[in-house]
Amino acid sequence: MIPVNFIKKNQSSEIQKNKYDTEVKLRNFAFMTTEELLSHLSVTQKGLTREEAESRQDEFGKNVITAGNKNTTLHRLLEAVINPFNIILLLITIITYITDVVLSSRPDYLTVTIILSLVVLSSLVAFVQSQRSNAAAEKLSNMISNKAEAWRDGKLTEILIDEVVPGDIVRLSAGDMLPADVRFLTAKDTFIAQSALTGESNPVEKFSDIRNQPSDGLTDLLNIGFMGSNVVSGSATAVVLVTGNHTYFGSMAKTLSNDRSKTSFERGVGSVSRLLVRMMLVMVPVIFLINGIAKGEWPNALLFAISIAVGLTPEMLPVIMTSTLAKGAVSMSKHKVIVRSLGAIQTFGEMDVLCTDKTGTLTEDKIVLERYMNLHGIDDARILRHAYLNSYFQTGLKNLIDLAIINRAEQYGLVDMLGNYTRVDEIPFDFTRRRMSVVLTDTTGKRQLITKGAVEEMIGISSFVEMDGKVLPMDEETKRAALAVYEKHNADGLRIIAVAQKNEVPESGAFSVADERDMVLIGFVGFLDPPKKSAKSAIVALREHGVRTVVLTGDSEGVALKVCSKVGVNTSHLLTGRDVEQMDDAQLLDAVKTCNLFSKLSPSQKERIVKAFQTAGHTVGYMGDGINDAPALRQADVGISVDSAVDIAKETADIILLKKDLMVLEEGVIEGRRTFGNIVKYIKMAASGNFGNMISVIVASIFLPFLPMLPVQILTQNLLCDFAQMGMAFDSVDDEYVKKPRRWETKSIKSFMAYMGPLSSVFDILCFAVMWWLIGANTVELSPLFQCGWFVFGTVSQVLVIHMIRTSKIPFLQSNPSIPLLVSTFAVAFIALGVGFSSIAVGIDMMPLPTSFIPWLVLILAGYCLFAQLIKKIYVKQYGEWL
Repeated sequence: MIPVNFIKKNQSSEIQKNKYDTEVKLRNFAFMTTEELLSHLSVTQKGLTREEAESRQDEFGKNVITAGNKNTTLHRLLEAVINPFNIILLLITIITYITDVVLSSRPDYLTVTIILSLVVLSSLVAFVQSQRSNAAAEKLSNMISNKAEAWRDGKLTEILIDEVVPGDIVRLSAGDMLPADVRFLTAKDTFIAQSALTGESNPVEKFSDIRNQPSDGLTDLLNIGFMGSNVVSGSATAVVLVTGNHTYFGSMAKTLSNDRSKTSFERGVGSVSRLLVRMMLVMVPVIFLINGIAKGEWPNALLFAISIAVGLTPEMLPVIMTSTLAKGAVSMSKHKVIVRSLGAIQTFGEMDVLCTDKTGTLTEDKIVLERYMNLHGIDDARILRHAYLNSYFQTGLKNLIDLAIINRAEQYGLVDMLGNYTRVDEIPFDFTRRRMSVVLTDTTGKRQLITKGAVEEMIGISSFVEMDGKVLPMDEETKRAALAVYEKHNADGLRIIAVAQKNEVPESGAFSVADERDMVLIGFVGFLDPPKKSAKSAIVALREHGVRTVVLTGDSEGVALKVCSKVGVNTSHLLTGRDVEQMDDAQLLDAVKTCNLFSKLSPSQKERIVKAFQTAGHTVGYMGDGINDAPALRQADVGISVDSAVDIAKETADIILLKKDLMVLEEGVIEGRRTFGNIVKYIKMAASGNFGNMISVIVASIFLPFLPMLPVQILTQNLLCDFAQMGMAFDSVDDEYVKKPRRWETKSIKSFMAYMGPLSSVFDILCFAVMWWLIGANTVELSPLFQCGWFVFGTVSQVLVIHMIRTSKIPFLQSNPSIPLLVSTFAVAFIALGVGFSSIAVGIDMMPLPTSFIPWLVLILAGYCLFAQLIKKIYVKQYGEWL
């Protein structure tokens, strides 16, 4: 057998070699001239043809990272077969084979066959559920996709990122993810966030020329961009060097695969599993010692103790969780909500604060240009013309404002004037400056800088104003007059941006932010983005389900106040980005208790506010679709974006909405809580049932002269109960349960065990008494009859208790189970009764029960259900809730 350490060492050296080969290749590309590089990659500046791209995809494969990928059919099969529960079963098989076949004078293969059947059946169920869950997850992930713009057949074409091949010429702008490792061919104020690779939080500016020394680190190369990073601002064109596993990110994929921290869902499941395992480790040795000492049959006592260990372990927990989450994900997809990671469903249901941007969520996301006015507030076509030139000639990401300006200008026939202008340069938009500029020349050679952006920032760079056809210095009077026009229309709900220009522009050389000064403020452009009709009812519905809606927007106070007041967000307390900047963490923590509207925020301020809510003990969801939302999306407990969002927002989010609407979100929250509720039902049922069984087994082991049940009987009962529980994944949940956020609480599970566990033991002991004194199964010879009685009662009672535990109401009268749960539970109950009252019982070493046991069985089961309902009322009165 090959030592594990040797395998790990081998894998490590293979990873190092791949990483080294990738580094060497990228360094060579970094120091080639553009002509050498394009020649080496057999591509021109016009990009690839479709045929060349298809040929390269056949050669290099899809642009996906598969290193370290454990989500394969073989891995899922091994995971289903090789697990602690099956190992225990196989151990019992070996011991049973030795005792029943090798050492026995009359070899008996029945028990061995049944136990092996249990292994095969449980593994098959786990594997089938895993396959179905994986298929559902893949189907959902295919509904959302990140795309890249590449030159194919001489024109810019939108393609899926996994179709990108080496040699593709791609265009990049703010918000785009780098589809592969690239060399920049052109770059204009291109800043890249590559913290995923380097840990460096500040964006790095990239250039098209060679600016490094050969001794510089790979991630310090200024003309190379890496897969896993994204464009923060600026624009660029680049040639793809390597894709998929051959990228620098791909070469490290195996070492990065274990870096993800556990979600609250995973931590909750872990804490519950540890609780059950601790309980088992304490009780099983006790059961082994009691039976060994009392009966003197140590081998049988060992087999019994191991079987009890299997019976007490909730081996269906992974299957129930996976199938429940997959079912929840599919249900959520019907509500236009796509879950990127199944664990996020529970966090979604746990969310009690939703931070959201305003545009498109609370508003129609149909920005209409309403006004283009001079500094007196009078409509002026010249203002529209300048705004149009700025929006049309900028090459970065054209947002809704740009598109609204362009559409209106085209309606007014301004397209014809474009031929008079040539773009010389541009200074792209970023969220610090909150403006963007273009430098144009006209047919007369006149050079002009045109800038548009947020009003306060534009006033900050303007030294002059244009009023009544005259350029005047900006003094307090002219500034006050301009601001009065802005504030009047802003208060009416118009989103206002300012337009400025200047003619004193350098004749040549690169233009930069330093040139955006001494501008002439010429006017304003106003936009209307009306509130959604559904927004108000959605916010009310979220509030009724315990979710507080908080608006974090980059817009000005006037627009934010107008929209929020119309959709039902409390605007009595408003803070701006400037206010947030002046607060320390303690002050901000105090502010988030009452403030539901934050305006004029930068990306870092949004992230800081989300963190403040988390520090206050809230589970925070953040909904956004822009590059400025990425930091907050990453910080939130559950990031929510939309399919039309920029690449980095979609990649950062845990949940993608196919429809940008809060009502869709509310439906997703409810589905998340339903999913969580069904998992909690199983865990509470398993934990309390196991605790009760331990007490029953210890009592039986002390007083009975034989084992209360044989290992094969325990395992058969366990398998039947597992199948009964499979329907829980598809169960309905009471409306009252989804009214408020839900969290994992191990303490609640312990309390539940303390109430329901002893109750089941009381009725187990009643069953023992009936079998011993009333049925007469009180000798070693009649132990198979006793064991059959407990087998039937134990199985049917565990099935019935599912219906008692699944709701805080009266089952069947006030709350109905789903059809799948009804079918799975009653089918198993009938099977158990069929086995117990027929000759099939002999097959697992039991004696068929007499019909005289039926009324006693009905009576005990009825008493169990009655007292379970009574305990439920006491528990709810004590703790305020059931599940």
